Amino acid sequence: MGTRLFFYVALCLLWAGHRDAEITQSPRHKITETGRKVTLTCHQTWNHNNMFWYRQDLGHGLRLIHYSYGVPDTNEGEVPDGYSVSRSNKEDFPLTLESAASSQTSVYFCASSESTVLHSCLLSAHKGQLE
Repeated sequence: MGTRLFFYVALCLLWAGHRDAEITQSPRHKITETGRKVTLTCHQTWNHNNMFWYRQDLGHGLRLIHYSYGVPDTNEGEVPDGYSVSRSNKEDFPLTLESAASSQTSVYFCASSESTVLHSCLLSAHKGQLE
């Protein structure tokens, strides 16, 4: 299952890579003291409505923190505790760690899409084909 999901995500990322636009996330690296407030910025130039924040912990796949389907909409993902987001314009989707904790040590990823992944990169499979 994990290999197939990775392939699916990689294929979607390759498809998305053929556009002349970008998404930037900063800071690139951040070390802070426990208890400090930390904000990670995410800026996209695609004019996409949908934006997402994920975290990836050692030995785990991507887990959705928060997402937005347009200004000013924000929604909780799988692991929202200790984080907040805002969406005041289409281009930016900052993620704030209200009080940084060692349990939040992770790799963070921001993403955007025109529509949900299921609509923009749909793969079909028939029972028995993938083992």
